[in-house]
Amino acid sequence: MPLQFNPVKLFAGSGTIELATNIAQKYGRELGDVVLTRFSDGEFQPHFNESVRGCDVFLIQSTNPPTDNLMELLMMTDAARRASAHYVTAVIPYFGLARQDRKDKPRVAIGSKLVANILVAAGINRIMTMDLHAAQIQGFFDIPVDHLDASIIFVPYIKSLKLESLTIASPDMGGSYRARSFAKFFNAEVVICDKRRKRANEIESMTLIGDVKDQDIVLIDDICDTAGTLSKAAALIMDRGARSVRAVCTHPVLSGNAYETIENSVLTELIVTDTIPVKYPSNKIKVLSTADLFAKAIMNVNEHGSISQLFKVS
Repeated sequence: MPLQFNPVKLFAGSGTIELATNIAQKYGRELGDVVLTRFSDGEFQPHFNESVRGCDVFLIQSTNPPTDNLMELLMMTDAARRASAHYVTAVIPYFGLARQDRKDKPRVAIGSKLVANILVAAGINRIMTMDLHAAQIQGFFDIPVDHLDASIIFVPYIKSLKLESLTIASPDMGGSYRARSFAKFFNAEVVICDKRRKRANEIESMTLIGDVKDQDIVLIDDICDTAGTLSKAAALIMDRGARSVRAVCTHPVLSGNAYETIENSVLTELIVTDTIPVKYPSNKIKVLSTADLFAKAIMNVNEHGSISQLFKVS
């Protein structure tokens, strides 16, 4: 029996409109018409201005703060299910609350598991995301999760720089696996910055494990929040004799004084993707597009094809 392909419709949440527009363009169609009505007290209600009955619906929205982004995605999902959509996929380029993936101290919530439960309860059939803070978060879901890897975007860019003596660095011990996975594409050595925190977003001390003298260093991380860790790691690396330091971070959360911190740092550049919109222009921030990768993944999912080819780095 031949496979059946349902009509595909792509819709954007208000927090990810630019990326969603680019994904739709790469996919070869216009974004669907959805309107968000806002009330004076801050309450809002999404409304689809076109039929989604029997369609495979892709809702594109990162769930970075504020929580309105998550709530908007949930309400769009509910609206699509009540309008008889055949299948609803949440395309979440940045999965918020992913850093709350375990109980690291008593009496705390596991936020990412809670969000997973809520998304499934809302009626989502499939999740598509990129570079989760911990890959094990996929196991929080009992529905299919397509976990895309941004290295397919970053590696060609780093190669284009033609750095003479490339060494990959992790800004903390927890990111060492990510750094080693990245380093294999260049057959490069890995160094690690071992940091100790006083509390969240505040570093007490940092030491460097490995030799960086006369090397071109590329720091690898999944999230850049306040940029404090990256700026301290970069300064330490330069003090140890490195030739240059760059940083690669998939998700530019960039909260607080992050933009100022980056501008004042010794970083040559911070290379990020567009999973979260960059609020302010900066000569030090280079944004690479994920639109083509997400568009190909959406197409493969809709056509019941494999997405494994999207992990092949050239």
